[in-house]
Amino acid sequence: MHIPVAPKCNIQCNYCNRKYDCSNESRPGITSKVLSPEEAVSKIGIVLEKIPNLKVIGIAGPGDALANEETFTSLELIKERYPDLIPCISTNGLLLPEKAKRLYDCGVRFVTVTINAPDAETGSKIYRNVLWDGKIHKGTEGAGILLENQMEGIRICAEMGMVVKANIVMIPGINTDVIPDLVRKVKEKGAYIVNILPLIPVPGTAFETLRGPTPAERKALMDSCSLDARMMRHCRQCRADAIGLLGEDRSSEFRGCGYGNGDGCGPAEEPNFIKMDLRRFNVAIASSDGSKVDSGFGNTDRFYVYSVNGDDVKLLRTVNPTEVTAPVVGQSHKDHINDIVNLLDDCDVIIVKEIGDMPRKTILSRGKKVVVTDVDVRSAVSSLD
Repeated sequence: MHIPVAPKCNIQCNYCNRKYDCSNESRPGITSKVLSPEEAVSKIGIVLEKIPNLKVIGIAGPGDALANEETFTSLELIKERYPDLIPCISTNGLLLPEKAKRLYDCGVRFVTVTINAPDAETGSKIYRNVLWDGKIHKGTEGAGILLENQMEGIRICAEMGMVVKANIVMIPGINTDVIPDLVRKVKEKGAYIVNILPLIPVPGTAFETLRGPTPAERKALMDSCSLDARMMRHCRQCRADAIGLLGEDRSSEFRGCGYGNGDGCGPAEEPNFIKMDLRRFNVAIASSDGSKVDSGFGNTDRFYVYSVNGDDVKLLRTVNPTEVTAPVVGQSHKDHINDIVNLLDDCDVIIVKEIGDMPRKTILSRGKKVVVTDVDVRSAVSSLD
């Protein structure tokens, strides 16, 4: 069973489109609804009643598991309430070096790292941007940061005794020729098994016009790489809310249990993904001076990012979106909006004085909440009860 508790992601892959509610698709990044940790653990109990042989609980998104605090809250709850279940996580590996010990302490012994390039040059063709230390890094710089952390994370996890699986997306014309080198490198770092996945060209992504590999091409590559590492050959590229056996997804049976409807494609108009009554979240506010919400999403000089934990409100940082420059029309404008949202990807709520329809939909598709108001900052945060 995959529990979809991790909507935020800290990288943008050129093949990924994280639409939440699409009942007709089965691929990573898809879920009927993002659940809170409490909802997810309650749903585990419901699933166990109908599938008592449930053994494994995975957290595979729809974003990156390690970029979401909800992942660790969920793991702690699972450890407490269902200690016999086996927890595992899937990650892009950017935060793995610093989070590996915490995963181990939560009982995780199985980690999957999606790593698609053995070098920054190839990675720059696959990853549009990487959010690291509060800044967006692109090109070989961003790909290099990601690759270094992925390799180090695999090494640390393996040395701690975790079983590490490396997922590699096979993208004809982009990384096929270098995958054998990548397989050898992850094996050297301690990966137990390698899973070579076919690219799924997804509408709305930079790779939507590329072709996926043929079964024969993929098999030939896996056969060749099997001389260097153990190959996994039964993956079905499951949804982030998959339930059941490989090739027998039963998640649709459980979409009527109070945690999402599972019909249509795309998020609801105002998705209620964030449990504000918990009073623990990050919020970004468009403001010229930090005292009043007085700026629009696309024209603000800065966002003030606060952490909210009960009544404790702390300023984490300011974000200057003018660092992201692009024309305000066409695809470049969409890229510009996505870059700003990526800068705020650790934020659950974005508060602005005004916002256009396209930016709003982009933010909502990430599982975040948009608030439009012109009150002072303190009142804006207080109103989120």
